[in-house]
Amino acid sequence: MTIYEQPWRLIPNKVRASGGRELDRFRGVKPPLDTPNGAEAWVGSMTRANGATEANPNLGCAEVLLPDGERKFLYQVVMNAPEQVLGERHMAYYGTSLGMLIKMLDAKTQFLLQSHPTRENAKKYWNSDFGKEECWYVLGIRDDVPEKPYILLGFRKGITREAFEDAYRRGDLQELEGMCHKIPVQPGECYLIPGGVPHALGAGCFVAEIQEPSDLTAVPCSQEYLLEYRRKANPLGVFVAEDETRYETRMLNTFCYQGMCKEELLSRVKSKERVLREGAGGKEIEIFGEQETESFSCTVVQVSGAISRVNTGDVQIGIVLSGQGNVRCGTASIPVKQGSELFFPFQVKNVIFEGNFSIILCNPGVTAAYKQASSPV
Repeated sequence: MTIYEQPWRLIPNKVRASGGRELDRFRGVKPPLDTPNGAEAWVGSMTRANGATEANPNLGCAEVLLPDGERKFLYQVVMNAPEQVLGERHMAYYGTSLGMLIKMLDAKTQFLLQSHPTRENAKKYWNSDFGKEECWYVLGIRDDVPEKPYILLGFRKGITREAFEDAYRRGDLQELEGMCHKIPVQPGECYLIPGGVPHALGAGCFVAEIQEPSDLTAVPCSQEYLLEYRRKANPLGVFVAEDETRYETRMLNTFCYQGMCKEELLSRVKSKERVLREGAGGKEIEIFGEQETESFSCTVVQVSGAISRVNTGDVQIGIVLSGQGNVRCGTASIPVKQGSELFFPFQVKNVIFEGNFSIILCNPGVTAAYKQASSPV
């Protein structure tokens, strides 16, 4: 069995922003601590983060521990043997990109209100083939924050672009946040965040974020304020101001100014958690699939004995959400526990999950163009 026919361990990382206590707790690190650059982990990432420098060009890029014991950045392994890792079908649509980016985010304090571009706007305003549609799977919440953990998501009904621009030009971030729905969250819930939709993680939220592989973000505040915020979140990064007109045009056109009532919003963006299969060894639940988005998909497998992993014919990234057990592939077996991160090259087949644990499995999107470029598995 070659290294490309076995799952790989991903090496835990931290990327930027103040926080990380809940990330430590999730990973079993003792004592769990908040640190200046500990709030974000980029899981199986081949995407460089904003603020990468010559001294740290791989900021945001994940490392992998191969079955032969070699440790490398994942992008290095992929670029050395793209067809063996990704497969021809994947490369026909995504090239050498994974087509997805997974993060874990621990919001010690509320994140900035923001929006991400659709693929159309990403191409038009950012010169990027990927937008940044994403979803949040709530891993946990802090019990020592002033109010129940929440997310800001979507404009309220009746909000207009004119009102938004007016508050933005006055620098009234509180008014801008008040234009959005404030939604209390619980562990296990998952919310889809389409491109253009305003959102922010509230204080106390710890989530897994599945998204398109970009770091494109529009924040409705002055460029001076945003640059200072990013420098604090990543003191070693280099952030340079851009043309002010371009900055403002891109930011204002990234938001989609379509408001709706909370009930309608939740019916569109909250996971329906469809059961895909169930048996004596566990069950698999679809969190989001191609019915909701073409950008990615994810499922949760709840293992209670032994259950096979469905072979998708594509790459896959997994994070163990709780419990412990083993991931067996042929004669190889990887012990896993809560916080373990795994990468599955496309050639990996006949994997058995054994034990009592749950794992979220993340996949690149399957679009009509992708299907057309694909051959049967």
